[in-house]
This record gives sequence, C-alpha cells and structure tokens, in this order.
Amino acid sequence: MKQKNLFLFLLLLSFSSFAQTSDRPNILVIIFDDAGLDMSAYGSTYVNTPGFDAIAKEGVLFNRAYTPNAKCAPSRASIITGRNSWQLDAAANHVIWFPSKFKTFQEVLSENGYTTGHTAKGYGPAITETADGQERQVLGPAFNEKSLVPATSSISKNDYSANFKDFLEKAPTEQPWSFWVGSIEPHRVYEYGSGKKLGGKTEDMIKDFPPYWPDNEVTRNDLLDYAYEIEDTDKHIIKILETLKEKNQLENTLIVVTSDHGMPFPRVKGDQYENSNHIPMAMLWKDKMKASGRVVDDYISFIDLAPTFLDIAGVDWQSSGMHPATGKSLRNIITSEKSGQIEPERDYVLVGKERHDTGRPGDVGYPIRGIHKNNMFYIKNYEIDRWPKGNPETGYLNTDGSPTKTEILNLRRNGDATFWKMNFGKRVEEELYDIAKDPFCVNNLAADSKFSEQKEALKVEMESKLLAQGDLRMSGYGHLYEQAPFVNGRNFYTDFMKGKSPKAGWVNDGDFEPYILDGDGNELEKANNAIKD
Repeated sequence: MKQKNLFLFLLLLSFSSFAQTSDRPNILVIIFDDAGLDMSAYGSTYVNTPGFDAIAKEGVLFNRAYTPNAKCAPSRASIITGRNSWQLDAAANHVIWFPSKFKTFQEVLSENGYTTGHTAKGYGPAITETADGQERQVLGPAFNEKSLVPATSSISKNDYSANFKDFLEKAPTEQPWSFWVGSIEPHRVYEYGSGKKLGGKTEDMIKDFPPYWPDNEVTRNDLLDYAYEIEDTDKHIIKILETLKEKNQLENTLIVVTSDHGMPFPRVKGDQYENSNHIPMAMLWKDKMKASGRVVDDYISFIDLAPTFLDIAGVDWQSSGMHPATGKSLRNIITSEKSGQIEPERDYVLVGKERHDTGRPGDVGYPIRGIHKNNMFYIKNYEIDRWPKGNPETGYLNTDGSPTKTEILNLRRNGDATFWKMNFGKRVEEELYDIAKDPFCVNNLAADSKFSEQKEALKVEMESKLLAQGDLRMSGYGHLYEQAPFVNGRNFYTDFMKGKSPKAGWVNDGDFEPYILDGDGNELEKANNAIKD
C-alpha cells in the first residue's frame, strides 16, 4: 500500500505542466516544527512520509543538512537572514525582540515583485517590530483562515494545505510568489497512545532506539506519538503538491521541505548533538533539475537558503539591504546532474548556541560551539559550571515536558542516575565524536590521545572561522549575547526561588526538582524558597 501511494504521488508530479506568465520561479518552504531525520526517505522504520519522499524521489535529498542552532527562534532566524545565529545579535537567543536592522529574504522578495505570505508558525517565538515599534511581517501576511478538525487534541486546527491554496487563489497571476508553510507538528504536546491507536503503529517498529533513554513501553510510545504527528503534516505536503498541479504551477516552483531542528526529546531539541542539528531536507524544482532521485552529501546549512532564494529570484544580495550573507547559494547543487559530493569546499558546517529557554540564575545561557567535518564532530562547552538544560530546581526548562523526560527524572529519584547524567548532567569542556560510528554521540573521544591532533585541528579551524564571522564569543565578549532581554520569562529563576509562581507551560509540574543537585545528581538541600527578599 505504501509503495502504491508513493507511485501515485510520483505520477502526479510527472504529469504536471508549466503555465505561468513569469519566468522567475516561485518559492515554497514547508517546514516541520521539531522533526528530526525521521522520514521514510532516510530509512525510518516507524514513520511513513510519502509526501516528503515524493519530493526527494523527483528532486534531491540532502544527507548532510544542518541548522546552526537547534532551537526554534535562532534556527529560523538563520533561515530568513542567511547568517549564523551568533551573527544576529539578540537573535542568537530564543524568545527575544528580533533586531530591526536585519532584513529577511521574504521582505526583500516582496520589494522585488514577489507576492509573499505564510501560514501557521513563521519566525518565533519572538517579537518582530520595525525600528519605530510598528508590527513587522518578516515572512509576509498570514493566511490562517482555513481550519479543520484535527486527528487529536494536540494537533493544530490550522488547515495548512487549504491556507496555501487560499493564498494561491488570491495571489496575482502575473507575479511570482514565495510562501512559507510552517506546521506546528510534531511540537509537544502529544495525545499519549495516538501513534498506536490512530496510526496503527507498534513498539517493535522502532529499530534504532537511542541509547541515552530508558528503553521501555512509555518511551517507545512517546516516539510513536511523535511519528504520528509527522505523518499528519506529511499529508498536507501531498495536498499541496496536488494544488500546485491543479494550478499549473508545479514546474516553476522551488519546493524546500525541512524542519527547524531535531525531535522534542531530551538530549536532542535545545542541544547541539548530531540528532539536534542534523535536519531533513528535500528539494524539487522540476523546471530546472536535470536529474531526479539524487542524493547529495555536501554539508549544507540553513544559512544557505536565503542566498539561494534571492539568487534564483534574480535579486542582487549586495543591493538588497540585507546584511552580508555567510551562507552560499545552493543553485548549482540543485540544478546539477550529480549525486554525492558536488562542491568540494562544502566539507564542514558550524553549529552553536547561546541562550535558549529561561530558568538559570541571571537569565544566562549555555554557550556551545561546534564543527562537523568529515564525519567528525568537535564541541566546545564554554560555561561548564552551568546546567546544560537549565537548573534542575526550575524544571530543566530547555527540555520540553514529555513522558520520556519524566521517565528519566524518576529513575534518578529512585536511585539510578545513568540516563539522567547523559541527558541533564553537567558536561566536560570538550567533546569529540565519530559520527559515522557513533551517531548518537555517546562515546566522547576528546580525552583519547589517539585523537588529540584531530581534535586540535578541528578546534583551530572552528575558532578561526567563528572569529572571521565576528562571533563575540571568540573575542571575549560572549556575555553580550546574554544581555538581550527575554520577551517573557525574565528573572524566572529568582522569582521561582522566592516562592513565586512564574509560568513555564512547556514543562510538567513534576519536572521541578525539590532538591538542589550536584553534577552527578546527588541531592544536597531543599530547593524551595532558597532565596529571600
């Protein structure tokens, strides 16, 4: 049945025709919210994505696509600006005021004859305003009027594919367009058991279970529920392809399907490990692609997307008003006939983070930088006295509440801190992983003398590239990133420890530790009301 469905969708793509008045291509970004490489095109055994797979089969599948920063707002900031998060001032962080000086690719396209818009989740969570405090549509007007009855209570009522169709029907036929479809799935929360009950899934479908979580019925069901939400968004991809065919606009539309970062599980979302930043990506541009079904191994980054969009739209970056791009256009890769490594210079990608969610004393972050190159991954943790996922007594706020998180926390409370240390414990300054042998990043090679030269070479290359990009962390001014105020959640730690009740709706009440812990998970003293006025 799965093969039959995929064949039908590929047939749909093959018989599309081109009938547009403009030779400038349309641009369509379809972005999942918190989906990892868990698409059947990448070999997933428990997620079936015929829509994503059809794009990959007819177009190109990227094996090494990464976000520079594995959290919603800073990741999306890199997409829309073409710059790494550490080059975006306050936008290096999560839940902030987006700096008005940074233009976005959608704003530039709108200024250059494109009709723009978006549905559901765009850039955020953040506030976007002009320099004089006016509302700013960084992705164009919102199209959110069409709704549906969702399959579960945790899935959005937004009918993404119908809202895209609404946009097309209202867009001038003589102009090219650029549209952003931002699903809210598979972001937390999930309806527990929906993967089994509604998706017909079974726990034994999961073949490559992460070694940093306890393997049991609860955690496996959590993954199946996550899978079901991915599949729900994938159905919209199929409907969107049908709409493009009906409107005779499939041939001259560049379609990019991706996700902002990895899955919303402990040690993934909000971290900077392989499964955190490594994201799915498939593209289709039927009018310009010379071969279908290609698989590309070049390292590419979200910072390459905005330069690609302006390039194919015929807009000069230097005169666009956008800040200089760090990324480079993917046009030559998209239109190539080759698979494998296309451009030899794309042999690395940089990742990193500053401050994500609130919950630490002083509203500070957990700064990290890393470099992927030749299947090796080097990480530098700059403030190892801090808690990587946020303080235990304030609920580890940089890890969404989930059944998997609860399982890990309860194991520590019952005397087994093994998984807790891997997910929430404090870390060493340097980490080094062989991604080919250790994709889950559990065997740190940084202290192994056999890898000392390789580690040092990666560190030097990473820091020299970051310094050239103006990374404040490299010049001793990293603390300036943390001075950008939160839109909400400011002083959470202080307020909570004084006995107040600040809101943190993305975690569970049971995530808050009643004791102050040490780095190994030992309980030291009662945490409640530890700070006095």
